Amino acid sequence: MKKKAAFYTLGCKVNFCETESLKALLVKSGYRITDFEDEADLYIINTCTVTGYSDHKSRKAIRRARRRSPEALLVVTGCYAQAEPEKVAEMEEVDLVIGTRDRTNLPELISSIKGDEKGKNLVIPHDGKERFELMPIMGKRGRTRGFIKIQEGCDQHCTYCIVPSVRGKPRSMPPEAVLDRAETLVRAGCKELVLTGIHLGLYGLDSADYDDLTLASLLRELQKLPGLLRLRLSSLEPSDITAELVDVVAHSSIICPHLHMPLQSGDGEILRLMNRPYNASEFLYLAKWLKQQVPGLSLSSDVIVGFPGESERHHRRSLSLIKDIGFSRLHVFKYSLRPGTAAAKMPGQLPNAVKDKRSREMIALGDKMAAQYRSQFIGTVHPVLVEKVEPYHFGEGFTPHYMRVRIKMDIKGRHWRNQIVRARIEGEENGILTARKA
Repeated sequence: MKKKAAFYTLGCKVNFCETESLKALLVKSGYRITDFEDEADLYIINTCTVTGYSDHKSRKAIRRARRRSPEALLVVTGCYAQAEPEKVAEMEEVDLVIGTRDRTNLPELISSIKGDEKGKNLVIPHDGKERFELMPIMGKRGRTRGFIKIQEGCDQHCTYCIVPSVRGKPRSMPPEAVLDRAETLVRAGCKELVLTGIHLGLYGLDSADYDDLTLASLLRELQKLPGLLRLRLSSLEPSDITAELVDVVAHSSIICPHLHMPLQSGDGEILRLMNRPYNASEFLYLAKWLKQQVPGLSLSSDVIVGFPGESERHHRRSLSLIKDIGFSRLHVFKYSLRPGTAAAKMPGQLPNAVKDKRSREMIALGDKMAAQYRSQFIGTVHPVLVEKVEPYHFGEGFTPHYMRVRIKMDIKGRHWRNQIVRARIEGEENGILTARKA
């Protein structure tokens, strides 16, 4: 009987991509993947460390897995494992810690663990010399969307961020490998592909082996792939938005008119303290220009409230700028002190009560902007890639603008899953657009 392996993944889309690759490695080695809520022979916790709460959730998942199967092998990987390998290895529940690099030999590492070993720490620090690690892709049938991690690492060194130390220098997947994975996912039935990376916009800029390799040039090649109906970008830094890239997006029939561009603060003084490579007026100009170049663009963003030294005046400026931009969606984070970052040593660390208050205000603004953006779709017709079906009730999926839509179903609707359905938007309920088949 095959051994069973279960995964628990925290954090960003990159982590979820990597989990799929780790699953593929284990399947090839003879494991059967099971649900995390089931008993298994092996548990792998893919951790996040972007905030202190992420660390807490990672530790909680580790303890949960051990309670479920006391005799199972428990492996911890990901960013928290890379950042705090000794601390993770000291947890009595943990058998093996492996971090964020050199994971293609995971099955061999698992086989090397003896029954009486605990907390074996095999984390390797990033040295700036490693190349992009090519891991297999899980080309499961029946999926509507497929994710491809095409870029790794970051050297921007924002003062609040620990990512450069846990992910290393920027490095890119070779373009032929990207195309091969894309073809695999499309053959498996994926109608939409999502490109992800730690600093996605730097794709290709580290590649001395290829002339003029950029994210824009890669998009041009991916557009030619037969059977691919949609291509989506996960997140782009403002400094990586080029005229060439915007031109490709604006004139493409399959690249989705949805960009996620982190702002982090709408105040120039705070942006400078954050070591962000733009000021507030530059971001505002860029956002308005993007909306002109890509009509109807869905522009979402991230913002941090309660950064060290942020006054009420700074916060109000941030609210004002964000309101002026009018994002389609806003992800709000309360500043979390990360040991080893420059911001952790800054004066003016704010109490949680202040962060909570500012977070509530920012979330309320984000909800209002999102509702305003969704309202413009009412009365119009849009293609929806249906991802799930509730038989005889509705089909649910996303428009190219990344708006979630629930379509009332007719008798043929049970076959809608993984199909593009043209939907006439009639209203909204709890943030989800409601529609009928057009």
